Amino acid sequence: MIAIEPHGIVHPDRYKNKPIDEHKGPGLAIGEVTLDGPIVERFPTAGHELLFTGIDRHEIMPNNPQDRERPWYRPKFEVSEEMPRQKAEAAIKRVAEAVLRRPCESGELRPYGELFDQRLREGDSFEQSLRTAITAVLCSPGFLYFQESRGRLDEFAIANRLSYFLNRTRPDQDLRAAAVAGVLSQSLVDQADRLMRHKHFQRFLVDFTESWLDLRELDFTAPDQQLFPEYDEFLRYSMPLETLAFVREVLESNLPIRTLIAPDFAMLNCRLAEHYDLPAVEGTEIRKVELPPGSIRGGLLTQASILKVTANGTNTSPVKRGAWVSERIAGVTPPPPPPGVPGVEPDIRGATTLRELLDRHRDAENCRACHRQIDPPGFALESFNPIGGFRQRYRSLGEGDRPETQVRGQRVHYRLGLPVDASGELASGESFAGYVEFQTLLAEQDKMLATTFATKLLTFATGREMGFSDRDEIERLVNSAAADGYCAKDLLQAVITSDIFLSK
Repeated sequence: MIAIEPHGIVHPDRYKNKPIDEHKGPGLAIGEVTLDGPIVERFPTAGHELLFTGIDRHEIMPNNPQDRERPWYRPKFEVSEEMPRQKAEAAIKRVAEAVLRRPCESGELRPYGELFDQRLREGDSFEQSLRTAITAVLCSPGFLYFQESRGRLDEFAIANRLSYFLNRTRPDQDLRAAAVAGVLSQSLVDQADRLMRHKHFQRFLVDFTESWLDLRELDFTAPDQQLFPEYDEFLRYSMPLETLAFVREVLESNLPIRTLIAPDFAMLNCRLAEHYDLPAVEGTEIRKVELPPGSIRGGLLTQASILKVTANGTNTSPVKRGAWVSERIAGVTPPPPPPGVPGVEPDIRGATTLRELLDRHRDAENCRACHRQIDPPGFALESFNPIGGFRQRYRSLGEGDRPETQVRGQRVHYRLGLPVDASGELASGESFAGYVEFQTLLAEQDKMLATTFATKLLTFATGREMGFSDRDEIERLVNSAAADGYCAKDLLQAVITSDIFLSK
C-alpha cells in the first residue's frame, strides 16, 4: 500500500505488508496518471538563438508533414553558409562573451575559430564544427573559474561576485551594462536590492542557509521509530522549509539580528504547528504566524531542522549542540578534544543522563576550560528532543514510566525516564534556569550575532574563511549597522560594499 500525504505519495513502513482490506481509513482510486514533459517554454530556445542568430538555417521537413502540428514536434535544421568562418567567429564571440561574463578581444578567441576550421576541413558539418568550438569555450578556465586579479576587483569581477553571491548565476544584462559603463561599484546597493527581488534569490537562501546552518546534514541520521514514532515524511519535508522561510523573512523585512534568536513569530504550516504544540494552522504552505505569549518557540535554535541536525536519531548531546551554537551562532570554533580523551556515550536505558556523565568528564583538567564554553548552550537545548519536540523528561527503551500516548492509533513503545535539566551557567557568569532564559541572554548579545552573521556572509560570498587580517574591516561594517539594531539586510548591504567583498 501507499499513503498519500499532503506533500505527496509515500510508502511508509507502517503500510508495508499490510493487506488493503485491513485499511480502516478513506481510500482513493487512481484511474490514470499523465506525465507532461520535457517542457520547453519556446523553441528555438534562448541558447539555440544565441548560437545560430544571423546564420542561414533551414528547417528540415519531416517525412510526415502533419508531424509539425504535433505538440511533441521539435524542428531540425540544416545550415548553409557561403562565409562559414566569418559567421562562426561572430557566433563564438557572442557565446564567449555571454559565458565568460566579460567583453572578449578577437585575438583571445582565435584558437576556437581555428578549431572550427579544423573540424570543417575534416568533414564535419557547419553546425557540428560550431558546436565543437563552443564546447571548447565551455571547457576553458575562464568559464569554469572566476578570473580575479589580486587587489581591487574590476567592474566585471564585481558583477560576477555579486551575481553568483545573490542569484547563484552569471550576471544579467543590467549588471553587465553597469560593468561596461564603469558604474557598478557606485550602485552596488541598488543592484543588490534588485537581485534580492529576483526569483533566483531563492537559490542564495537555499545554498547559504544549508552551508551556514548545516542543513545539508538533515538526512545524515534517521530517528528511531520506537523512540520517536511521530516523525514522518511530512515533518521531514517541512523542517528545512521553515528555516529557509524564516531566514528569508528576516532578510527581506530587514529585521534586527536578534530576531534570529528571539522573534515573536514563526514560519509554520499545519504539520509544524502540530509538532510544536502550537495553535492549529491551516494548510501545508509555510506562512508567518504570531507566537502566543510565553511560547518557548521562536528563532533558529527552536526549529526542528536545527535540532535534528545537531542530534542523532536516538538522543541529544549537549556537547554537539553546544559546539554547533558556538561555531554557527557565536562565531567561535571550538578546538578539537585532547588526544586520548574518550568520548561520552549516552545511556539509552535511561538510568543516567548525559549531563551526569558530562559532570564527571569535566573533572579532567584538560577538558574543563573548553566544556565551560561549549556545554551551557547545549544544556539549554536539552529541552528539545532529536526531532525538535519539547520535552520535560527523556525518552528511553529501558527504565521509566509507560505513557498512554498514541501515535496514529497505536500506543507508543517508549518510556518516560529521568527529568530534563536545561539549566546552566555561561562562561561569562550569567546563569539560566531553562531555554527561555538562555534565549534572552543570547539575544542580548546582538553585536556578537551580527559579527557572526556578517562573517558567514563574507565567507559564502568570497569562498574563503575570514582571518585575523579581516577583523578590522568586519568590525567596521558591523558597526555601520549598529544604529538601527544590526538589521539583517543592512548587514548584507554592508558586506557587499566592504573592502573584503570588493577585493581579492
